[in-house]
Amino acid sequence: MAFTAQDVKELREVTGCGMMDCKKALTEANGDREKAIEILREKGLATAAKKAGRIAAEGMVKALVDTEKKVGVVVEVNAETDFVAKNAEFQDMVTAIAQTIINENPADVDALNNLKVAGMEMTVAELVTEKIQKIGENMKIRRFVRYEGDVATYVHGGGAIGVMVKFDTDLADKEGFAEVGHDVAMQIAAINPAYLCPAEVPAEVIEKEKEILKVQAMNEGKPEAIAEKMVAGRINKYYKENCLLEQAFVKDDKQTVGGYVSAKAKEMGGKMEVVSFVRLEKGEGLEKKEDNFADEVASMMK
Repeated sequence: MAFTAQDVKELREVTGCGMMDCKKALTEANGDREKAIEILREKGLATAAKKAGRIAAEGMVKALVDTEKKVGVVVEVNAETDFVAKNAEFQDMVTAIAQTIINENPADVDALNNLKVAGMEMTVAELVTEKIQKIGENMKIRRFVRYEGDVATYVHGGGAIGVMVKFDTDLADKEGFAEVGHDVAMQIAAINPAYLCPAEVPAEVIEKEKEILKVQAMNEGKPEAIAEKMVAGRINKYYKENCLLEQAFVKDDKQTVGGYVSAKAKEMGGKMEVVSFVRLEKGEGLEKKEDNFADEVASMMK
């Protein structure tokens, strides 16, 4: 499989490795990017590949919580330009869509599009079409997640990243809960954990990780038997980097996120455990058409 200069550039963005190392890895992997990432990791040149794909599409991620109903939602709605994402009409539309998801609990985006918008007579699909015609730009509801129960949310960068965390709690201190929930949601936005806890990491992911770590250790000159023993310690490091509850808490790296939540719950005299979380990043994995500005100006002058 052949590869291009763009493939090398993308591998470099994902792994943080040097251009020549990326080129050699792609050559060795016969153009297969996933295999090239594995080769770079086995050589100890790259850490685990960044989870996010190329972030390109515009729009916004909105988080909304109805405390009375104890329901929260994060929804991503895409548009063509950042300019439209800052438009008040677009933002109001996204809020109305989020409220509809809270009220109606649709199964997916198709079901959502057929529902009447909260407080309106038109359907969600009709509302989006109306805004497309009025603003003159294509828009699309991409995805959403809805949680029922005690939730906390956090939105970063005016809609660039939206996080929602679900807790199992009996705390009477609502302000205290809100503070801890906000801290945990911010941690997820900043560090982007892949899993909640070690038990949630799929067995095949751990086996693959062990293979890579063993090859790494042997490449460092360690005998196979010692390399296998080293893997156990390094797997713990993988958990600390990728599992939310095992991660060092960003506000106080002397304790884990799990330890912080437990300590705060004890301090407030109740129970508080993280059950699940979702993190949506605007445009994650989508590609945006990139126009060359000089070519655009030249074509306009013709």
